[in-house]
Amino acid sequence: MAMPLDNDPHTDDADLLARYARGDGAAAQMLTARLTPRVFGQAFRMLGDGAEAEDVAQEAMLRLWRIAPDWREGEAQVTTWLYRVVSNLCTDRLRKRKGGTVPLEDVSEPMDPTPSVEAKLQTRARHDALRAALATLPERQRIAVTMRHFEEATNPQIATALGISVEAVESLTARGKRALAAALKGQVAALGYHEG
Repeated sequence: MAMPLDNDPHTDDADLLARYARGDGAAAQMLTARLTPRVFGQAFRMLGDGAEAEDVAQEAMLRLWRIAPDWREGEAQVTTWLYRVVSNLCTDRLRKRKGGTVPLEDVSEPMDPTPSVEAKLQTRARHDALRAALATLPERQRIAVTMRHFEEATNPQIATALGISVEAVESLTARGKRALAAALKGQVAALGYHEG
């Protein structure tokens, strides 16, 4: 019974969600395998903490399963809905933190053991600097930049998630990128980059 789904990687997310709502466990497994890594990645980039990102990913997927019976196809893409849920969950967590930044000692080490200690420290410093710079952006700019440049969402997907026009998304991402560049400009050498 699961074979047709397993053999068709192009099955639409909304179709899988509808099948899950009708009791198809294989559809739920396929949708979970497809979406959870993306959801976790978005949460980790916003929060910088693996355990918190796992919590957010689980909560976002639970919310998806809860709304499955009421899902209305054609109104939004499943991934767009999830981006918004994850962004909101992460934003709530960031607001609860003091200053919206993560202490250096709370950031997980990169999982790949091959880079040198120096490379790991440099990568961490770059991630911390980017995360801190992202935290200074207004909320909509931060979400737009994160979705566009880290989650590779299209401008129409971002527009739908934020409830704004595509032109407004383009303006938000452009202003966000300029603000990030300005915030990071004085740190170029310290982060191991060469101005060229």
